[in-house]
Amino acid sequence: MSISIAIDGPAGAGKSTIAKLAAKELGFIYVDTGALYRAIGLYAHRKGVKAADTQAVIALLPEIRVELSFNESGAQIVLLNGEDVSGLIRTPEISMMASAVSAIPEVRAFLLDLQRDMAHTKNVIMDGRDIGTVVLPDAKLKIFLFASPECRAKRRYDELVEKGMDVRYDDVLKDVIDRDYADSHRAIAPLKPADDAVMVDTSGEDLDTSVNRLLTIMREHI
Repeated sequence: MSISIAIDGPAGAGKSTIAKLAAKELGFIYVDTGALYRAIGLYAHRKGVKAADTQAVIALLPEIRVELSFNESGAQIVLLNGEDVSGLIRTPEISMMASAVSAIPEVRAFLLDLQRDMAHTKNVIMDGRDIGTVVLPDAKLKIFLFASPECRAKRRYDELVEKGMDVRYDDVLKDVIDRDYADSHRAIAPLKPADDAVMVDTSGEDLDTSVNRLLTIMREHI
């Protein structure tokens, strides 16, 4: 029987990076569900559709095929209608698009079966906003990972600068705060810890410390 670990939390808490490294250490498959919503946001952006235009976004869904695959090293590849968009979906603009389209019930339903099918057939660590509360409510372990907005913004700012992008810290911090509000106040599957989630604050921690702390928690539960 497959084992599922759900990691939820706000943008920039380190979910993807930590989950990816922990999955590699445990021999699990890492599933970044946020990438699925980012891919839909990217498609809408390319089509000139505003995320606030709910009906227009819904009308695009039949045109969209989103897939996750993994390369030889186990890294996740996001395919949008066959195109590798793994790098294109990580900009602040697409992050906000992803947050907006993820609030649309039809978009969530569109992606739900894909996410659950992965967990039913493989040992997975899946991260997102509502994995423990909605997508995998029966996960073996649920973790809610968080950090202060300032800490998360600094991490994101450094990441974008390293990629050569011209960004301002204050703008990144505003994006983080705006996304937190949007994610936690949406009507459908808002960002919140599952009742039985293990709460983990990564503020001020380096990556190795956070990974080791989560690995300890995971091994205790599985």
